[in-house]
Amino acid sequence: MATGSPSQGVTSGRDHQAAMILILTVTEDLHALAVQQCLRSTGYSHCYIIECDRIAQRDFLSYGINYGLSDHVLTSDGNSVSLSNATVIWLRRVRSNQILQFEVEDENTHTIINNDCGGALTGYLATHFHGKWISTPEATYRAADKIAQLKAAHDGGFQIPKTLISQSRTDILEFFESCSRQMVVKTVVGAPGPFLQTVKVEDPSCFDDASFAAAPSIYQEYIPGSKHLRLNCFGAKSYAALIQSNIIDWRINLNVPITEFPVDATLHSRVRGVLDRLGLEMGIVDLKLTPEGEPVWLEVNPQGQFLFLDALANLRLADRFASYLLTEHRAVDQA
Repeated sequence: MATGSPSQGVTSGRDHQAAMILILTVTEDLHALAVQQCLRSTGYSHCYIIECDRIAQRDFLSYGINYGLSDHVLTSDGNSVSLSNATVIWLRRVRSNQILQFEVEDENTHTIINNDCGGALTGYLATHFHGKWISTPEATYRAADKIAQLKAAHDGGFQIPKTLISQSRTDILEFFESCSRQMVVKTVVGAPGPFLQTVKVEDPSCFDDASFAAAPSIYQEYIPGSKHLRLNCFGAKSYAALIQSNIIDWRINLNVPITEFPVDATLHSRVRGVLDRLGLEMGIVDLKLTPEGEPVWLEVNPQGQFLFLDALANLRLADRFASYLLTEHRAVDQA
């Protein structure tokens, strides 16, 4: 983990006291708070959290274009800072719906508030931030596409499950047979809120045409085995946990053996190559090991959960991610 004084390695013309790391997220995000605390514990105090869902009904931001007004945005701890001084932004969580201090009964007014708060922040970022994104909004949005991920992983040399995206009962039943009747299903996008599991389909023939036709889903061959990897790629380094579970979607029960898994240079390079294809600086990758030990790519979350592994396997991911942000900050500040 990186240590040292906040000014160490700062050589650019920018005042190092003003240069800062920003975390864009939502209110009470534990990942953001933990990483901020890790940075401060090293002596680096210029990391601020911007709560994207608390723009409305307060003096949150102000900036000019072709107008010499000093720009500012309000941080979670009440500081007024300028995006022009930010070296790195961690795009952790961005949500358009605002937490309102005062109730707005009219639905159209509420929609306008949500849209204009998000749009004003987006415009501010586009016109005033010139540092390093972790990762860019465009890449984060594109890489959330599970289908594009699979294509990038396949092109990058990973084994991926045989996959069908369909709402045709006939095609799905044929696919089921082609998978030796061992098939799982997951949503294409899903919805915020409910926890939607990846589940094994025992007998798809029992569902009628209307059930399949309601919306396309992702159908994949079942990959046997009980060894799952949760790999966390932070720039040039990767850290992984081995989760041993007989449940297809291991997230529903974490009371299983979870240990640190050493990521060798070959596996890191392959993962890094896929993330580069997707334009991502970081990614939380789910892999499954075949009985022969071959990693099979399942999916990547551009901003996935990793903090829980610190409690279960002591991977020190919060510390390691803080060190990663600090390294990127110093690289930008020295440029």
